[in-house]
Amino acid sequence: MSGIYIHIPFCKQACYYCDFHFSTSLKRKEEMITAIITELILRKNEFDNEAIKTIYFGGGTPSVLSQTEIDRIIKSVYDNYKVIEEPEITLEANPDDLTSERIENLASSSVNRLSIGIQSFFEKDLKLMNRAHNAEEAKRSLSQAIQKFDNISIDLIYGIPNTTNEEWRENIHTALSYGVPHISSYALTVEPKTALESFIEKGIIDNVDDELAQEQFLILVDELNKADFQHYELSNFGKEGFFSQNNSAYWQGKKYLGIGPSAHSFNGKQRGWNIANNALYIQKITTGELPIEVEKLSVTDCYNEYVMTGLRTIWGVSFQKVEKDFGGKYLAYLKMQAEKFILEDLLYIENETLKTTRKGKFLTDGIASDLFKLNLS
Repeated sequence: MSGIYIHIPFCKQACYYCDFHFSTSLKRKEEMITAIITELILRKNEFDNEAIKTIYFGGGTPSVLSQTEIDRIIKSVYDNYKVIEEPEITLEANPDDLTSERIENLASSSVNRLSIGIQSFFEKDLKLMNRAHNAEEAKRSLSQAIQKFDNISIDLIYGIPNTTNEEWRENIHTALSYGVPHISSYALTVEPKTALESFIEKGIIDNVDDELAQEQFLILVDELNKADFQHYELSNFGKEGFFSQNNSAYWQGKKYLGIGPSAHSFNGKQRGWNIANNALYIQKITTGELPIEVEKLSVTDCYNEYVMTGLRTIWGVSFQKVEKDFGGKYLAYLKMQAEKFILEDLLYIENETLKTTRKGKFLTDGIASDLFKLNLS
């Protein structure tokens, strides 16, 4: 089964840390929706009529669309694809868009999962990041949404300059007090050419402290473990039955179709990505041309991707799968490279599967890169 990711490239304002593709001008919103629907039609045969299990609206800020606009896009998916009886349909939303009326409309639509970009319950953090909502809106939207939706995820950011470990614990406990069944949490990172990078260089904002971020990551792991959340992916924690089906499919190497500007796709053998330019995307789609670049993945590329995604999850990296899919040389290489990390208590082997320890989790991406195969002659 496959998933469809739909990128909505609009935001009310730019968060200082964000390097995703979006525009703060909504002038071409109607043209964009028409283009997205057209791309859905143009690509309907790509996955050989496979059933669609998840539909995910990401961005940008998909909640800037009206309910009518979201329904139009969902209808186009149903009109052109084979969709399972009860798909997971997720909408990313910002608290300032989630009025009580909007939540009512969403609850009566086919959207059955909300991913709310809270980021922090502290006003000072939200101002530092230039979020469009305030702390009061974060709490109000969550208290109202939880009454209408069982399946809610929230985003929280740790490692924010001048946020203490005590404040971070309070953020986590506030989230838990609402009974949300899923939390996605990320370290604040300084991406090139963002406003955050510029402000840090000018001394307006303190630089990110990696040591503090690691401390707060481990606080997060421990606090959510105590609250019966499963740490099923490096940045994702869910109660039993509430893992993100859409994102789990990415990490398990399943096929997905990326629709909209800058959206990525994967069909098991090659990866593709749409042009990250709204005007060019609309122009090309309007003429019936797919604005996509494609990269065919080698055996080594596929091995590296499996190691990266596997180590990030509770499912780990299966020795049996590595040998079956990539061959004995790759398995021997993996075991050899993993030895030092096992000795340092960063990795361990369980049921012939390589996994990260609590100590190793924060360092997962760096560890994975050391297990990558650059060339196999």
